[in-house]
Amino acid sequence: MVGVYSFSPVKKRSIFSLLSMTLILVGLNIVAFVIFTILLGFKVPVDYVAIKPANILNGKYLWTFVTSMFMHGGFFHLFANMFSLVFIGSLVEKIIGPKRYLSFYLISGLLAGLFFVVVGSIMYALGYPGDFNTFAVGASGALFGLVGLLVLLTPNLPVFVMFIPIPIKMKYAGPGILIVLWLISVAGNVPIGNTAHLGGLLAGLGYGLYLRRKYKNKVRMIGRHFS
Repeated sequence: MVGVYSFSPVKKRSIFSLLSMTLILVGLNIVAFVIFTILLGFKVPVDYVAIKPANILNGKYLWTFVTSMFMHGGFFHLFANMFSLVFIGSLVEKIIGPKRYLSFYLISGLLAGLFFVVVGSIMYALGYPGDFNTFAVGASGALFGLVGLLVLLTPNLPVFVMFIPIPIKMKYAGPGILIVLWLISVAGNVPIGNTAHLGGLLAGLGYGLYLRRKYKNKVRMIGRHFS
């Protein structure tokens, strides 16, 4: 039923279009994690896989904008992100269509990485080391892009967040998750890519604003359907 809200025109489907893009992305993340873990086990420097502002600012390892999106810091990190992607990504894919969804997912991840680098570089220039020499990996930036999009397309959608037993509306849950993770990282000194998360969320909000302006009626229908 959600598929009727797709922003893409209806076309004849091939066998490839019938595949879930979300499951394909999950598979790519798992395969990439295995490959990169093996490479790192053979003493390949982490600089070749993870993004670090200092490297990017020096024009090195620019491909890590992409590789870092498909690498994770361990099995639990991978599981948590892929578990979230299955639920959040599946909904976004049904709403905007697989092609738009794939493009948006990748662009959100790239913008999240860029935001991480820019903020880290600015803080370093101001005399605060911050994330300038810190590595970042994971699909979280792209995931927060999906969350930011749902905040504007389905603001009243009830969702369960982490270990909270009651549903919370998406418009509160999206920013709330970001704040909670930020507090956890500060209080527990846990290495979490908060600026990358924020960059992804901003990318999602930006795309959501674009869709709300261009497809007012469809977005209104989506909002009512999930309220």
